Amino acid sequence: MSTASDPPMAATAGRPVVGTMIGDPAGIGPEVTVKALADGSVHEVSIPVLLGSAAAVERALDMTGVKARVRRMRSFERPSDDVRVIDVIDTGALPDGVLPLGEDTEVAGHASAQWLDELDALARDGSFAATIMGPISTGSLKMAGKLDKVISPTPGESYLVLLTGPLRVAHLTDHMSLRQVIDVITADLVAKAIGQVNDAMRSWGIARPRIAVAGLNPHATGDEDRLAIAPGVERARAAGIAVEGPIAPDSVFRQCIEGRYDMVLAMFHDQGHIAVKTWGFSGNCVIMMGPPYLHMSVAHGTAYDIVGTGQADAAMMLSAMRTCGQLASGQGFSGDAQ
Repeated sequence: MSTASDPPMAATAGRPVVGTMIGDPAGIGPEVTVKALADGSVHEVSIPVLLGSAAAVERALDMTGVKARVRRMRSFERPSDDVRVIDVIDTGALPDGVLPLGEDTEVAGHASAQWLDELDALARDGSFAATIMGPISTGSLKMAGKLDKVISPTPGESYLVLLTGPLRVAHLTDHMSLRQVIDVITADLVAKAIGQVNDAMRSWGIARPRIAVAGLNPHATGDEDRLAIAPGVERARAAGIAVEGPIAPDSVFRQCIEGRYDMVLAMFHDQGHIAVKTWGFSGNCVIMMGPPYLHMSVAHGTAYDIVGTGQADAAMMLSAMRTCGQLASGQGFSGDAQ
């Protein structure tokens, strides 16, 4: 932890300190993390600190051929100024000598869960300005009885936001059947989500976010659109938010890509995910809205089948690290006029 005599880490050299949990140690998380750091551009927008197993990071350096030195820290300390040094907070959650690879294990699930708790604590005490979660395994977490560590399934408590270039999509609901989605959507929930998305975007440096709300039904003409979504949008607009909707879901994502909106609020998982993955899958990244700080992740899993082969693509982790640094310092989204 930082001491009382230390200045706030987020203010160091004008760059925010971003903590990245390396992901499940058996997957490609450590590999894509060190590859992303080797790009060099991450350090331009942030001061990166890793959290996880120092041994797993060292193994990833051997696997990838990235030239760097690991500095193991038992607790949070002032980060190194040397870009060739990778700072890793390793509290021993993964026992020394235990390095699972390429499969789900209970020990990896317990370690991942503890690292996520430690990541959260360091963000809440101000050591980290923002955080990133590497690719975790729900299988390992389930074996450890820790599956609740990722994102709340309760609508209104958290929102998954996918980013791919100019297309940015928040999801009102996530892993939920369409029948349940219809029952869940209310004007209160829609208005609340719009407000939370607007507040978050303003904190990232977007002075007046332009938000579009997707309809649920074809051409946004169903009862849910008229009786729940439209009143929620009107309520948010009356509060001074620049929001439009419900907009036909077959058009709204293209309109965002063309620059008419800064964010689309989709009604359910596949409505937003299909648009994002069709427009641009490689290099996209994820914001998990819910914690009282910026929390991001990647849009891929542990990829056990290619661990250690050198095939792991670090584009998503690099995008998450760069975007996290920019948003945490209030610079807004890269390449877009705010």
